Amino acid sequence: YCIKDYKKLNTRYGTKKDLKELVDAAHAKGMKVILDWVANHTSWDNAWVTEHPDWYTQDANGNVVQPQEQPWADVADLNFDNETMQQAMIDAMKYWVTEIGIDGYRCDYAEGVPDTFWKKAIAELRTLDNNLLMLAEGGKTSLMNNGFNLLYGWNFHSRLKDYYAGKCSLADLYAMNISESEGMPEGTLRLRYSTNHDQASEASPIECYGGERGAMSAFVLATMLEGIPLIYSSQEAAYPRSLNFFNYGVIDLKSNEAFAQEMAEIIRAYKATSSVRGGELEVYTTGDVASFYRAAGSHGMLVMVNTANESVQVKVPMEHAGKTMTDVIAGVDVKLPTVMTMEPYQYFIYQQ
Repeated sequence: YCIKDYKKLNTRYGTKKDLKELVDAAHAKGMKVILDWVANHTSWDNAWVTEHPDWYTQDANGNVVQPQEQPWADVADLNFDNETMQQAMIDAMKYWVTEIGIDGYRCDYAEGVPDTFWKKAIAELRTLDNNLLMLAEGGKTSLMNNGFNLLYGWNFHSRLKDYYAGKCSLADLYAMNISESEGMPEGTLRLRYSTNHDQASEASPIECYGGERGAMSAFVLATMLEGIPLIYSSQEAAYPRSLNFFNYGVIDLKSNEAFAQEMAEIIRAYKATSSVRGGELEVYTTGDVASFYRAAGSHGMLVMVNTANESVQVKVPMEHAGKTMTDVIAGVDVKLPTVMTMEPYQYFIYQQ
């Protein structure tokens, strides 16, 4: 997050040729590649600091300063009142689209940068590619008025952690789901996740949710309830400890292939139920079992997640008991009982 040069690559990652080959290979698989863009501040050894000190926030003595509302002494705060700096920033953002063919940006600390800049920058970027994917790392719904497509679900994630820690109720979690969805412009969505870069630097999902099975149940709940699922690297390997994103660490992504495969199956279920994703949501609270139903015409999806580390007997929601639905994970049709036993952290995803 300390940018020395907005138009160069850290050689530890490789060359521009390497990046172009990576992007082209991803595109061949139908994937998009976005870069992390840190607009609010630069490193102290960025050439701008000496060449254009007026592009930075300064104190009364004319000294460039760090961001005033953050404890980030390792970076210099940019001055967005300076139009020349803004245009240089936009020019650098355009560079990677035109030179490498990237598909958009994840904009770091988006709330620290003025809305006026994002509106101008995104509008200019879309003249190059109207399909660019713009992700705001922030939680304020108002960010979406600047042209972003996606927004982080910070509050839902915090409430999810609190729920698994016994600090709030399932009803509180459902209420936060609704709250985060309110006011979102049409066609925009929030990321939903059980961990992210900041959370993983404090504790892994394994530590937060009661082990591997708890982490998987939290992932199912976050993925299937609302929004666009996010997977943070290391999560699919069930990495058991925190990760400092300022240091280099080695993770064997094949160390827990069964866990990774199960996550892949959940994503497959997410895609398979896309036809009902925008449908009407009905939630149920039955002890420690989170259940919710999505309806779209004659189609529907019922998800049931045991969030406790113990077996429970739970009533299937009355209006769905006796229905024949497809167990999406198992790939078989089942007639739903009136009451079922769910093992610790077990989950079911049904659709009709």
